[in-house]
Amino acid sequence: MPPPPPSARRRWAPLLELLPPALLVVLGTVLLSAGHGLWFDELFTAEVARLPFADIVHAATSGEATTSYLAGVPPSYNAPYYLVVHLWTLLPGLGGDTSLRVLSLLATAGGIALVTRAVGRLAGRATGVLAGLALAANPLLLEQSVEARSYGLAVLATSGALLGLVRWLQGAPRGLLLFGLAGAGMGLMHWYAVTVLAAFVVGALVLRRRRALPVAVVGTLAALPAVGLVGMNLVNGVGSRNAEHLRDTDGALVRLALEAWAGGRTPLLYLTVALAVLGAVRGRGARVLGACWVLVPLGLLLVAELARPVFLPRYLLAGLLGLGVLAAAGALALPRGARAAVGALLVGFSLLASAPMADREPREQADRLAEVLADLHRPGEPVVGADLRSAMGLDHYVRTEVPELRADLFLPPDDAPPDADRVWLVRRQIPGGYSGTDDVDLLTDAGLAVTREWSFRGSKTDLVLQLWTR
Repeated sequence: MPPPPPSARRRWAPLLELLPPALLVVLGTVLLSAGHGLWFDELFTAEVARLPFADIVHAATSGEATTSYLAGVPPSYNAPYYLVVHLWTLLPGLGGDTSLRVLSLLATAGGIALVTRAVGRLAGRATGVLAGLALAANPLLLEQSVEARSYGLAVLATSGALLGLVRWLQGAPRGLLLFGLAGAGMGLMHWYAVTVLAAFVVGALVLRRRRALPVAVVGTLAALPAVGLVGMNLVNGVGSRNAEHLRDTDGALVRLALEAWAGGRTPLLYLTVALAVLGAVRGRGARVLGACWVLVPLGLLLVAELARPVFLPRYLLAGLLGLGVLAAAGALALPRGARAAVGALLVGFSLLASAPMADREPREQADRLAEVLADLHRPGEPVVGADLRSAMGLDHYVRTEVPELRADLFLPPDDAPPDADRVWLVRRQIPGGYSGTDDVDLLTDAGLAVTREWSFRGSKTDLVLQLWTR
């Protein structure tokens, strides 16, 4: 193996290399300052992670729901993430809604720092810093960095695997240990990230051929926990349950993935693609790994789509990180006089694409609904969550914000009591009407009717609070 290039022997430059994670923390803090309540996926995290460790493991392995209204939605595929969050909430002062999102933000920032360092060792400090800044400002990554889901930890593990591989390529055998451990974490945090692990192995084989056999072996072993996780879900009957949100792109998966990475902004899309192509052709140091990082996951998903729908933008996040790395390599492959200007455009267009998120509306307003309900409710009046999402929001915010409503709360499969004179019904509004529930028929048959209604709109879920009276 040849000696490491001079860039690998440079000492860490914290003032430069910490700029990208610092930018992400600043942008993430701006988004968190809005104080929006959790939406359904995040509420699921909060409600599962607060359970005892053994209960989470049992629910995941058995395929059983953690509560009555979540029948059919066991915490199986993301079980390792819920266990990590459970440990996080055991720390003093943590456990609130914001702390769950802060975990994701800190993990993503750590991942950006590792990418910056790894790419800097591979292709030079300027390329590493530009790659880190482009990733930190990217709308898709920024959006997921402030959600209480597993994507921040997946980014951290992916970046750790990259750094381990780069260290091994540059003559540090212990890098293989980091590559294996972080590679296992990638698949456990989100099993789509296994496609990126495969990409790293392919990149090592292209660069080192037979000498990369240890990387292939370690990569295969690192993929086994994720394979076991999927196998467990097949055995316990979960399978592809709750996968209806995955889309069939009819062969347009690559285009849709690129559009998601650019936040739907044409200038960023065109600039990123052009620079990524240039980086794959002429990028110094990161050309092979970056190209494999982008092409292998997208290729594997295109093949998988022949069998079933697989597309959801955030599921592809770990693989799309390579696009930012390639774009940075492309910018630094330009003539010297154009590098700074084009690099600034790449980061600037990313910031412009992310700017609308600063004013985004809440994804769900179950917190606000609970607050309004507490002001209107009288002791003894039933409060009914009519469907899955309504029940989840009520359960969480009654527990954390308005526990005085707990005695009057009815959650599925419990129905609204028909003998009450006043009933508060919380429903999810969907295009063309409401989500289905038998509570409406029961209340109507008992002689009750809707007399007042309050709407709580969100970008993900619209909730409605109804007062039914005789």
